[in-house]
Amino acid sequence: MILSRSGLKAGDSSIYSRGAFGSMNAYLAELAMNGKDCTRLAFNRVRRDASVALCALSLAACSILPAPDPVDVYLLPTTAIAPAADDSKPRTWSLRLVRPESSGQLTGQRILVMPEPNRVSVYKGASWHESTALLIRNRLFDAFRADARVSALSTDEMRTFADFELGSELGAFHSEYGSQGKTPEAVIRLDTRLIDTASRRIVASHAFETREAAANSSIPAVVAAFGSAADRLAAELVTWAIAAADAARQSKTAESLPVPMESLPVPP
Repeated sequence: MILSRSGLKAGDSSIYSRGAFGSMNAYLAELAMNGKDCTRLAFNRVRRDASVALCALSLAACSILPAPDPVDVYLLPTTAIAPAADDSKPRTWSLRLVRPESSGQLTGQRILVMPEPNRVSVYKGASWHESTALLIRNRLFDAFRADARVSALSTDEMRTFADFELGSELGAFHSEYGSQGKTPEAVIRLDTRLIDTASRRIVASHAFETREAAANSSIPAVVAAFGSAADRLAAELVTWAIAAADAARQSKTAESLPVPMESLPVPP
């Protein structure tokens, strides 16, 4: 009896086709599956090695980049504001303070300086603790609260109704060197408008500007000058706004009163 290498009879083709070929097909299928696993393992290893390389490059880049310079953060100084001595009667109307509109460099927190005309720069390593628009709005809020004549006071962050709204545009908030170029002065410019919220009509407007010379050219001295200038501007604005709102309130009340009969024209 002659046997093939597979151990089957040479003439037993049916058994060979069912046995040997079947085993071979299974073996080839197993090899294919193992090949897929090997390919998957190789791909995962390449991806892992690439991730490690990227992390190493990132760490190297971080070590090359210089550390950021430290920044001193300043609050806007303030002095004690005394309540109004004259006409301290509380008002019955309410007021909402809106954050001033600003643009360009005035939208940020850097302390601005004009070392020469038509050139704006910043003090290196110094910044306000919040944006200049918020500095002004919060200083005005503190001034109205210290004045104590307007008890119903709110800001644009509070969703409350108010009789009047105080809006503004911040035109300047920087230090400026004069013709001598030795000692800077703080400059604050604010264009304000008082709005009747019921009619959305502007009942009064005014432009405020204050200047305060710094004791010297150091950053703390300039910051102190900004605080004094902001205090004076706030005091002037509070006095103006209360007077303007009182006048608008009286005018509105007079318009709503009935016309006396004797003042009506008599028909012929």
